[in-house]
Amino acid sequence: MEGIKKIYSNGIGISFEWKNSSSNLTQIIFRDTGFHLKESEIEEFLEKISDSKKQKKCATCTKGDDCKSILLQTPSNKVSMAVSKVELGQIDDLIKGTLFQIRLNNYLNSLCKN
Repeated sequence: MEGIKKIYSNGIGISFEWKNSSSNLTQIIFRDTGFHLKESEIEEFLEKISDSKKQKKCATCTKGDDCKSILLQTPSNKVSMAVSKVELGQIDDLIKGTLFQIRLNNYLNSLCKN
């Protein structure tokens, strides 16, 4: 963990940047999946999460909010995930927290340059 700069974390995952990397990619890890995303892709992911929140639950499901019946599209058009309502809320928090912290860091860095 010494080689990373943590951006944000919650119960489902973590986002970070590699300390010695010149790329503008943020690593977002949740469940068993890792994403390497630019800021614009994180914004796109947030939109896809919002779209997934509009999906209706199965009418006959007995698992309630723990049912993995929500299809979450990712910024990669080749990857989608089945998540529960609970997981979707946690992923939403992870992505929003990451985006907020990135924007705050960018603002502070630009402010300190002046």
